[in-house]
Amino acid sequence: MIGAALLAKKAVEKGLTSKPWVKTTLAPGSKVVTDYYDRSGLTPYMEKLGFNLVGYGCVTCIGNSGPLPIEISKAINENDLAVSAVLSGNRNFEGRISPDVKMNYLASPPLVVAYALTGTMDHDFEKDPIGNGSDGKAVYLKDIWPTTEEIDQVISTSISSEMFTKDYASVFEGDKRWKSLDTPTGNTFEWDKKSTYVRKPPYFDGMPKQPKAVTDIKGARVLAVLGDSVTTDHISPAGNIKADSPAGKYLAENGIDKADFNSYGSRRGNHEVMIRGTFANIRLKNLLLNGVEGGFTRNFLANGEQTTIYEASQAYINAAIPLVILAGKEYGSGSSRDWAAKGTALLGVRAVIAESFERIHRSNLIGMGVLPLQFKDGQSAATLGLDGSEEFTITGVEELNKGVTPKEVTVTAGDKTFKANLRIDTPGEADYYRHGGIMQYVLRSLLNK
Repeated sequence: MIGAALLAKKAVEKGLTSKPWVKTTLAPGSKVVTDYYDRSGLTPYMEKLGFNLVGYGCVTCIGNSGPLPIEISKAINENDLAVSAVLSGNRNFEGRISPDVKMNYLASPPLVVAYALTGTMDHDFEKDPIGNGSDGKAVYLKDIWPTTEEIDQVISTSISSEMFTKDYASVFEGDKRWKSLDTPTGNTFEWDKKSTYVRKPPYFDGMPKQPKAVTDIKGARVLAVLGDSVTTDHISPAGNIKADSPAGKYLAENGIDKADFNSYGSRRGNHEVMIRGTFANIRLKNLLLNGVEGGFTRNFLANGEQTTIYEASQAYINAAIPLVILAGKEYGSGSSRDWAAKGTALLGVRAVIAESFERIHRSNLIGMGVLPLQFKDGQSAATLGLDGSEEFTITGVEELNKGVTPKEVTVTAGDKTFKANLRIDTPGEADYYRHGGIMQYVLRSLLNK
């Protein structure tokens, strides 16, 4: 971060500026950063290039740095432009930084500032100048890149342990608004049915004291056919909530203004929002549809018409029809996001059949009572000729009732039948699945003590 500010200082001194079409923001992980910026006199240079403070912590990488200027957003969407973001955060999933931005690149803080000066990703810093200085001479990245000695000088004169002690001494106290909140005095949490942030989840609704027998899956329909490397952010996005999405409509119906929608990540305590946000990533490509991006699918109860994934799932749930997901390789890669499994289960999905799974997401699916099945080596939905319009029946699951975990199950899809590996890999996972999920398993274990 010091390197970024020193690069900004040198750029300003040479007369360089950020390009006008580049949105620039500063969101450090700690208040100490702005403290040592102020102490070292570097803040004005960052602000001169447009890197003004917008918040601390998880801001930019979760889409909370604010919208693009209206005219830029309009131009991007009307012309289907592929634009980029460069950030020094730790997440670069599609659509995560902004719903208008398709590509996100991770870079060091100094390079983020440098790209703001160039205004394009199509730039070779070793060969191409960043721009011309106030003296008319070409300025290259090497001309403004800070030296190790310069960075060490700022560290030695502007950073002290007392800065951290001061900033974090009251980190858990909160501001006046936090302190003024009414605090319930009971022994259990008081659920507020009107809250759009925290709602009582339905995981234990109607749960019997003893688990019911595991059943095979019959007459299931496909909710989505997905390709390779579908991340947990595709499955359960954490960023902005679009006004015309099922989650956005839900919030609007509950009296929330668009400006106060916040993000999926901030509303993860409300299952109603998160269910509607599952598979709602704006860059998701459901192969049940041709050339359509976003949280859409076909409802085979309505002649295969296009609708949102949430609306289709509710139609299937009301008709007591289980759902399956077909996917490619590395399904569930990325963050180990619990809502990627929770939302999948609450949509009524009983099984995911993929070419391969990311380890943690596979385990999380079992923890939510969703069956992870893996195509045999060399097989996929495409090689088996599956287009997602078929009815699915999965048999062999009931073997779990006998205390054994079968290595494979039989899948019948329309007129095709094939074997799939059952990816319940440990006895503990088998117990979780028999109970309908890990939460039910834990609660029953406590009740039976």
